[in-house]
Amino acid sequence: MQIDSVNIGQTASAAVIIYEALKKAIIEGQLKDGEPLRQDEIARMFNTSRIPVREALTMLEQQGLVATQRYKGAVVAGISPDEAAEIWDFRALVEGRVIEEAVPRMTPETLAAARAHLAAFSEATNPVEWGDHNRRFHTTLYRDSALSYHLGIVEKTLDRVDRYLRAQLSLSNGVARADAEHEAILAACEAGDPARAGALTRQHILGAKANLLDLLRRG
Repeated sequence: MQIDSVNIGQTASAAVIIYEALKKAIIEGQLKDGEPLRQDEIARMFNTSRIPVREALTMLEQQGLVATQRYKGAVVAGISPDEAAEIWDFRALVEGRVIEEAVPRMTPETLAAARAHLAAFSEATNPVEWGDHNRRFHTTLYRDSALSYHLGIVEKTLDRVDRYLRAQLSLSNGVARADAEHEAILAACEAGDPARAGALTRQHILGAKANLLDLLRRG
């Protein structure tokens, strides 16, 4: 067959590797809001061509982690206070519903895993660890909901705002407050009370929203 072929397997693998590396750097705050993502520089770092770099940036843009600006090209996407308020309101709505659906289906293994993540969160000493254990705690409590589409949306939303969650936890008393609220949410799950678990989850997210908006507006 006389056509020009492309090794799709290699291209896809390179793009995914670059995507995962950039995503991790953005979420953990190593790449800051508005920071340029120059294709040539990234290609040199990964010893590859610009093709998988473009593909990785496209994937990141679809997740809202990267934006394309005129004259600047791809940059790390930030969020405004108005957008943050909308996202956290959305999280409260969706995650409150998801945990209500999950509680009646929760297994002892799920509750034990959530308890372990809560303990790890309490013992963590830096924003990266706080963010990791905070996310694992919440997503563990959601996983028995059987709402696969909702869970996918939650994961994408958390990817979009993960670095802001870490910043919010770093605020004065942010970790101590989250720890106490996590304990109350888990206790409601252990008691098999979906309505209380949902209400506490919504309160927890909306409280974090207020702290984050204060942080963003102070700049």
